[in-house]
Amino acid sequence: MFNVRILYDTDYNALVGWWKFWRFPAPPKDYLPENGCGGIMVSKDGINICAGFLFLNNSKIAWLEFVISNPEYRENDRKEAIEYLITVLCDLAKNKGYKAVFTSLKNENLINRYEAAGFTKSPHKTTEMVISL
Repeated sequence: MFNVRILYDTDYNALVGWWKFWRFPAPPKDYLPENGCGGIMVSKDGINICAGFLFLNNSKIAWLEFVISNPEYRENDRKEAIEYLITVLCDLAKNKGYKAVFTSLKNENLINRYEAAGFTKSPHKTTEMVISL
């Protein structure tokens, strides 16, 4: 039903447009794994639907972040495609020996997709913080 591939260097500009549409600041390319190519794209019938990134490190927890969807894709299986993306990225982490996957979310629809994929919402309110160096 869905096709999965590693992101190409040329995908970044399209993703920036998707992030802009959804009013989310696009991460700089060099903030992303493998300079923007360390993620997965889900497509169907040649149409790119959604993408996300898996940050891997030397611990047993991976970080899944910057999931974004094509605002022009309005088919009924959009939610399933996002859940599939999340599942594929989690399976990738598991196959590489990771024991947990962490993410940080704000968008309620995306939170629902993660919950449908098996994630548990923390009962604690947290604040995200970042410093540019």
